[in-house]
Amino acid sequence: MFTGIVTDIGEVVAVTARADNLRRLKIACGYDRAGIADGASIACNGVCLTVVAAGVEGNRTWFAADAAAETLAVTTAGSWRHGTRLNLERPLRIGDELGGHIVAGHVDGIAELLARDDLDHMARLAFRAPPQQSRFIAAKGSVALDGVSLTVNEVEGDRLSVLIIPHTLDATTFGALRAGDPVNLEVDLMARYAARLIEKA
Repeated sequence: MFTGIVTDIGEVVAVTARADNLRRLKIACGYDRAGIADGASIACNGVCLTVVAAGVEGNRTWFAADAAAETLAVTTAGSWRHGTRLNLERPLRIGDELGGHIVAGHVDGIAELLARDDLDHMARLAFRAPPQQSRFIAAKGSVALDGVSLTVNEVEGDRLSVLIIPHTLDATTFGALRAGDPVNLEVDLMARYAARLIEKA
């Protein structure tokens, strides 16, 4: 489990096809190599990936993770290339501060940035969510976009808007987002389960 609070920005340094529907991603990061164990989970742009190897090259730590068919199909991982920058987060530990909201790292679909309005040190971003996920999104509720926990400002149909504060622009990849860019969307777990319970009632 994660909180949607990004702790590092990583960079894809290699993508290797290992089978028809399997790619190995090598990602450079600022984490301490000693703290990354094989089998550990790291959220990469909101996608929970399992570490299969790690090491140090030069002054940077790297880790490798495999992205299989489902991940490649329903997330932006299929388009990651050398140089792609990724929001990274280590998993939540008992006793950690829950600064965002509970994020599973299981992406529901891909949203598209429709418009960006740059304000004084901030940015208002408008996205289009996939139709099957838009019903789970509510104003003042939470969403994770590319692994970042955000509060929804407005919702109209399948459109949602969020306000990005200066710290988030600096500490995530959001500063570089432009209209037309895809982002990984994970809806709030509580909203999903509440809707499921209502359907079963």
